[in-house]
Amino acid sequence: MKDLKDILAKSVLYGGTDLLTHTEQVVLCIAKMAQGFQNDFDLNTAQKGAILHDLGKAHPVFQKKVSTKNKQRLLEEFEDSGYVHRHEISSLAFLPCFPKEDWDNLIEMVVGHHKSIEAPNNDGRGILDLKTQDRYWIRNHLIDWEIWQQYGLQIIESFGFECPNEISIEEAQEALMYVADYCENKRNGWSPYRGLLKSADHFASALVERSEENIKTTFETPDLSFYRDSKRKNDLYPLSKVDTDDKRRHTLVVAPTGAGKTDFLMKRTKGRIFYTLPFQASINAMWARFKDVVPNKDIRILHAISKIIVEKNNQDEQLLQPLVGSAIKVLTPYQLAGIVFGISGFESILLDIKGCDVILDEVHTYSGYSRSMVLEVVKVLKHFECNIHIGTATMPTVLYNELLSILGGAEQVFEIKLNDEVLDKFNRHNIFKQKSDDEVFSILKNSIESNEKVLVVCNTIKKAQELYKTILEDFPNTPKMLIHSRFKRIDRFGRELDLKEKFNGDGKENKGISPCIVVATQVVEVSLDISFDRMITECAPLDGMIQRFGRVNRIRTQDSIKFQKPIHVIEPKGNVLPYKLELLQKSFEQLPDNGEVLLEKNLQEKIDCVYTELEKKEIDIHLKFKDGQFTMKELTDNRKGILIDALEIEGATCILEIDRQKYIDANWEERINMEIPINWKTISRYKKQFEQLNVGSNPFVIPQQEEDYQQYGLQLVEHDIIL
Repeated sequence: MKDLKDILAKSVLYGGTDLLTHTEQVVLCIAKMAQGFQNDFDLNTAQKGAILHDLGKAHPVFQKKVSTKNKQRLLEEFEDSGYVHRHEISSLAFLPCFPKEDWDNLIEMVVGHHKSIEAPNNDGRGILDLKTQDRYWIRNHLIDWEIWQQYGLQIIESFGFECPNEISIEEAQEALMYVADYCENKRNGWSPYRGLLKSADHFASALVERSEENIKTTFETPDLSFYRDSKRKNDLYPLSKVDTDDKRRHTLVVAPTGAGKTDFLMKRTKGRIFYTLPFQASINAMWARFKDVVPNKDIRILHAISKIIVEKNNQDEQLLQPLVGSAIKVLTPYQLAGIVFGISGFESILLDIKGCDVILDEVHTYSGYSRSMVLEVVKVLKHFECNIHIGTATMPTVLYNELLSILGGAEQVFEIKLNDEVLDKFNRHNIFKQKSDDEVFSILKNSIESNEKVLVVCNTIKKAQELYKTILEDFPNTPKMLIHSRFKRIDRFGRELDLKEKFNGDGKENKGISPCIVVATQVVEVSLDISFDRMITECAPLDGMIQRFGRVNRIRTQDSIKFQKPIHVIEPKGNVLPYKLELLQKSFEQLPDNGEVLLEKNLQEKIDCVYTELEKKEIDIHLKFKDGQFTMKELTDNRKGILIDALEIEGATCILEIDRQKYIDANWEERINMEIPINWKTISRYKKQFEQLNVGSNPFVIPQQEEDYQQYGLQLVEHDIIL
């Protein structure tokens, strides 16, 4: 018989943590989480579930798997045994060690902590799937039971629980039959105990021996002394003078860029904070801002490359990003979408966010399916007792009223709008309407001669790339850059930094680069703290276009607020994808011309002329939370692809042909650095033209030259697409 320390929980390829040590780490984490989450958990039951959850890994099939040094063999579930073994099912054979009244909650924690208990067509690897597929599923999960159960019993006893000397095979079989019957009879809903165990298991698996150190700083209320400092009150930022001490639970604030919305929203919070923004660039900038001024250690960021952009020499910080318990987490609403679609892990998200403060910034940017998703997320957050604070520079009244209604009306919502006298101090732009983009280059020429920073914004990547090629030829000696979403993730992050730090400067000692030309897409619209001298832009929907304008003449001083800077808007004609021509024509009509000042106090009226009805897309068929309850069976998940189907967001990746072999040989972090995100609908039109790898994120291999990519980003022969 092996020594207990030789029974592994993790593969020898990934550290080889032994089962007892891993169990100790999960027990430690679950104790903190059971008390940190705003949910009524029984601490003793939670610790029992943590002890029980992985005992089935002592099964000989699992031990053989984790002992192999063959990566492919590790991933195989069938192996030489000829059957699928799920360790979480074997773990539940130890239920007889605990009082019968604890069994149901222990099953909730253990049986589905890796797999849904049931797939839609019983083609999964959950307990009900295996019961359907394999008549010998109980026997297979108890092979050599009399030998390996001793390891599980030793682990249970090491935590001070009394165990019988032996659990008979009959008792173990009866326990597994009880589990299957329990799962068969599950009704619709969600399982907090499942989310609790998953959260603790993920934390301990990520941090391993550093779990104890890192769990100590979780569930802290952020120290917002910086934002609450009375010295930050300033007439230039009118929201800094507004008292935030209102007893109403939720917040709706509409105010121009530069009015102090971030400070105001932060001061409205009382607990842990989830801060949502629509784009990766804006998330990166906000996270960096919080890291500078909030002293709590545990401030996290969550998006596709969140583990990459944090300090490379701080492995713990990298590993912590997707885990629960942060003081502040900056993310997109898409990271929260799992709670309305029931995607794997949604229970952990619900527990983490329940009762917290959630800030939804720049909500005007969402449209179509994304807007519908955000509205549904707000409904779930309200149901789970979150304090919801919504801020934006522009919002159609029809959308405002919808959000106000969802949040409970004026009795529940602290509403803030600035008066006309204050808004008059935010008149920052002179508008010039241009008949066609033929006029762009004469404007650019005059601007460069005047030593200006010029931002050119296109509605599609294709148009931005074509324009940038011409600018390279016509302005060879002028500093310039191109930024859009179709660069390698790590390259895009680098370009965001260059835009902010090199081209823009800090507005103080570092004035940045002048003159210069930056060509971009909508990725620059939100929360990128840049302030250029002039903008040339394709016409876009009015609310988004106003937000776009906010990247010009952004810095507020007593002198700067007296002057305006120019915005040139190109008249929409012909093919205006990804938008509708009628919408752009309405938006264009609302703009002044010939250098007339765009008056901030008139913007709401103009926006409401464009948006007379609330446009939403039907996503009901995908929703798993409706009318205050979940409509899916407890302990089951929805497939991840449902999010892509419902929202039509980027669901595929590409790599350059030059990176092909490096990608195959790389680890996950190196692969992320090579990946270029792309909309699935776009690449699917060309999937027969490009090789698709079966490793990592299954990227398509694009035969583009590295030099060409460095200049323009990924290029495909395709129709215009957004971002």
